[in-house]
Amino acid sequence: MFSRRNRRPKSAELLKAWESLDAGDVPGALRQLRAAGEEQPLGELALVVGRAAREAGFDDLARAAAALTAAPERARALYDFGYACVERGVSYLAIPALREALRHSAGSLAVLRELVSAYEDEGRHREAVAELARHEDDLTDWPDRYLLVFNAIMAGDLTTARRHHALLTDPEDPKWQPTRDRQSRMLARAADAGRAGALDPTDLRGWQYVIGGTVLGTLSPFGFEAGMTGRYAWLQDSPELCLRGLLRLRTLLEAAGARPRSVSLLPDRGSLILGLAAAEVLDLPAEPFAPGREDTVVVAYDLNGLAAHEGGPEIVGQLFGRVPGQVLHEHASCWTDPPAVTADSVGLLHQSVVAPWEGQLRQGADGGVEQGPADDRPEAEIAAWITAADPAADDGDGEGPADPDEAFAAFATAVRGTWLSGDRARLASAGPVPSSRFA
Repeated sequence: MFSRRNRRPKSAELLKAWESLDAGDVPGALRQLRAAGEEQPLGELALVVGRAAREAGFDDLARAAAALTAAPERARALYDFGYACVERGVSYLAIPALREALRHSAGSLAVLRELVSAYEDEGRHREAVAELARHEDDLTDWPDRYLLVFNAIMAGDLTTARRHHALLTDPEDPKWQPTRDRQSRMLARAADAGRAGALDPTDLRGWQYVIGGTVLGTLSPFGFEAGMTGRYAWLQDSPELCLRGLLRLRTLLEAAGARPRSVSLLPDRGSLILGLAAAEVLDLPAEPFAPGREDTVVVAYDLNGLAAHEGGPEIVGQLFGRVPGQVLHEHASCWTDPPAVTADSVGLLHQSVVAPWEGQLRQGADGGVEQGPADDRPEAEIAAWITAADPAADDGDGEGPADPDEAFAAFATAVRGTWLSGDRARLASAGPVPSSRFA
């Protein structure tokens, strides 16, 4: 037992986080704690986290950290600290404490489930599978074996996923039935995508389809071997990319035998521009979005941008459930901050994007870099600019795989039987294909 008064961590890594707190930089301290790794003394880690929690006003986490600081080997204190970290969105801090709690609690399923939740938050699905498999004899079907199947899919291990999915009994509690149905659809999509591609750790299009039902239109031709594997990091978007995404959407609709009768226009400026361009490309009439309208293509530039628009959250909520014949297309989808609903068709995946009509970076008269002005032309004029662009693919840096129109059409044809089914649940993980990301 020891007092927290005037105590400082001894670990050099944790001391860096403490010094960030001395400077009033709580986010900086949390970044230092992530960089410190998972081998830090848990009592000292809790000391730092408790101070950060107090300064952030997170009383529950502060209390749990104080208890762990006082008794770093007590199973309940370890669990409560881990639980509070998960609840406050810092699951990476929860993992070492929950692993210790599991060891001290003789494999408690409650502790195991919380540890799996923390692994999922961090996208560490393979470790979640390994932990669940170690306790296989004690697992219940719902939720434990379901969690094993889900994490195996998200880790790219379809053999394990299919084996345990076959062992799942029908859930007695009806609340689990939608979850079971969603998981069954993931495995059905995996069967289709596996016939269309390799479903290996570089098959971004295939795995995006498996985990979310999204058909990804284009792959980034930059940085594939440097860790981007088809995703963009920071992107200055262009009318050419917008048009290429819409042409891929047209190919997808044709391959799937979809027959939309209209394009539905969403109210935010980016979506309105892209929707008008889509109406031209698809040769369909455009009309304002109306919930419940069937046989229509709803076009969003960026669903996170729509959610930030007045009335946008309500529309996003209306897009979660599937209306017969409705197709949701999002041009630029953020993979590090996924939107609340997952689109049926996505033009490209990015971490940060600047739309073609926003103020983009350019070379200034003095040779430096400056931000140009936003394009304030009417939406219809910018839409015409998009449809008049050259849709030819950028060669990029030559490191990535070829992505010809014929290959995309073949993929779209292969998955037509499982596309447009189920809800549009948010993707909480990037899945089995890793990509570099930037803080």
